[in-house]
Amino acid sequence: MGLRTMTFKIIFHPEAAKEISKLDNRLKILVLKQIKKLSISPSLGNEFGSRQGLTLSGYRKLYADKKKIRIVYRIEDEKILVKIIAVGKREGLAVYQNAFKRT
Repeated sequence: MGLRTMTFKIIFHPEAAKEISKLDNRLKILVLKQIKKLSISPSLGNEFGSRQGLTLSGYRKLYADKKKIRIVYRIEDEKILVKIIAVGKREGLAVYQNAFKRT
């Protein structure tokens, strides 16, 4: 009997799903490939702390497209779940501000 890898279910905040749908196809593919990795390795992204007054403790970020796109997410171990909170460019910290509003 082989070892079975635990996979985490991925869910999206409705606004994060809209952000992904607005990306061009090339970026959408890159972002979704990164998100797919989270189902097997949810701790792949870097932990957040506080950033310019936005407290996102307990959240993580993962990069796509050579760090141009941020994926902000939270791991819910007890539910074996990864929740994607926000997706977007870092410019003006907009992606982090959106994530903060959705917490």
